[in-house]
Amino acid sequence: MINGAHTIIHSRKPEADRAFLRDVLGLSHVDAGDGWLIFGLPPAEVAVHPSGSNNVHELYFMCSDIRAFVRAMDERGVSCGTIRDLGWGRLAQMKLPGDGRIGVYQPRHARPRPTRPRSPAKPRSRSKR
Repeated sequence: MINGAHTIIHSRKPEADRAFLRDVLGLSHVDAGDGWLIFGLPPAEVAVHPSGSNNVHELYFMCSDIRAFVRAMDERGVSCGTIRDLGWGRLAQMKLPGDGRIGVYQPRHARPRPTRPRSPAKPRSRSKR
């Protein structure tokens, strides 16, 4: 049923942020028309955290060595914040050209296998009492 996820980054400078994803991070992409780039991502995962409000979502790029990632970004002139060790992983913020920030995360938890698309579950029949 689910065969992927589409994530949206809102930006005041979308062309600059699209160029960053394409040229600096080297993400594969297609042009959906008029320069509207859609980027491919590596396998992803989703977690549900407790919150006092709904409709709050976050995006983190994941890497296997955050120190090496931050060094590589520094060599490309990309500012990353301080790496914080939070026990469950290491986290830094990467500054985008459009003035936004995206988290970069080196997890320490086990990674789930990617989900394979499958048919929707059949509805359960309601038993009459």
